[in-house]
Amino acid sequence: MKQAESGARIHYRDARPRDGADQAEVFHHAVMQGSHAHYTLAQRRAWASVLPREASAWRARQALYRTLVASCDGRCVGFLELDSPAQRIETLYVWPSLSHRGIGSTLLIHAERIMLEQGIARITIAASLMLAEGLQRRGWRYRGEEWVERGGESLPRIKLDKRLTLVET
Repeated sequence: MKQAESGARIHYRDARPRDGADQAEVFHHAVMQGSHAHYTLAQRRAWASVLPREASAWRARQALYRTLVASCDGRCVGFLELDSPAQRIETLYVWPSLSHRGIGSTLLIHAERIMLEQGIARITIAASLMLAEGLQRRGWRYRGEEWVERGGESLPRIKLDKRLTLVET
């Protein structure tokens, strides 16, 4: 993977074990701050408590899912987890102050290319309310709503899918 654009400071690559601590922080802040307009404080606290705020939990997830990272000055500022056998994007989080700058979209472009290279023609995601709208604008199709329980709180998610196609450059 390569730099976002000429002169940009964001680089895209596969995760490394040392990214685990940054992933924990990106996840926590994306949930607690980034989703404040879509979820109650109780829902956000329950969601954030699902995964420990420590590097070892995220390093363990790197062994389960191929993890793509957006890094800035050597630090992870966004990440996406791919579950290729399930043909699914497992997670996508970006540091809140860097949202709406194309980082998540670029991570998705890289993920889609990887999935296509593996012969996967359709992918799915269970997106948060804050992510779903943007994905639909980018060609993802609505497949319904679902509710998940996290720490005693019910959280709505939107099920989406996308047919993957090669893009001529």
